Amino acid sequence: MEHSKQTQFGSSDMKDAGTSSVVNGHCDGMVKRPAGGPSQPPAARREARTRSVEDNEMSLPSLAAAYTTILRGLGEDPQRQGLLKTPWRAATAMQFFTKGYQEKIIDVLNDAIFDEDHDEMVIVKDIDMFSMCEHHLVPIFGRHYSPLRKLIVLLPLSDPHPPTAPLTHPHPQVHIGYLPNKRVLGLSKLARIVEIYSRRLQVQERLTKQIAVAITEALQPTGVGVVIEATHMCMVMRGVQKMNSKTVTSTMLGVFREDPKTRDEFLTLIRS
Repeated sequence: MEHSKQTQFGSSDMKDAGTSSVVNGHCDGMVKRPAGGPSQPPAARREARTRSVEDNEMSLPSLAAAYTTILRGLGEDPQRQGLLKTPWRAATAMQFFTKGYQEKIIDVLNDAIFDEDHDEMVIVKDIDMFSMCEHHLVPIFGRHYSPLRKLIVLLPLSDPHPPTAPLTHPHPQVHIGYLPNKRVLGLSKLARIVEIYSRRLQVQERLTKQIAVAITEALQPTGVGVVIEATHMCMVMRGVQKMNSKTVTSTMLGVFREDPKTRDEFLTLIRS
């Protein structure tokens, strides 16, 4: 996508976005836009990173020690061959799973917002997503790959190609749409926003809203819609143990919430 003119964030804060609530995954209320001039970055987008690469290096020994304690608490012997390096591996993996704490939205968006006279819907759908449930520290993932399974049928010996059919599992993921207001965002940056917020300890409802609000604050579009379909391993591996369950959450802001036709167009296009 080529765009004509690049827009940088200013230095002062924009006004508060106003109150909102979440009901069945929908964020109630529009984020207010200033009366004129370019939008300014709100305080939320200029928040300091809560973790750095240096913090990772300093905290790795204590994290590994904590995993050693967990292994002992489970009745395992951390000194047996298969577990000797497990605490360090697990600690490093957990830092990667939560690397979103090391990133700021402004670093991703500052050079990718462009002035463009485009006012039709922009949608990026089927974005893969991995996160961690903050209640159980097990994965939430937004993609499920379905392998092919051969159908076992009686066929003539002359037919060397037995038919195959795909398993009909859902393909949960993230779908984002917005209506530009004279400014657009580099398409890959929408996926980067998903990555920053999903690579943290999360609940799906909050994750959905954070993505929508970040796009709204950055672009001040006419409206934003975000839908996440995800599988929670805390429902698959434990608890109710429902293998095929998925959770769907949505946040609709601006015209996506106020205009049923716009919302229906978005929902139809992400399912097509």
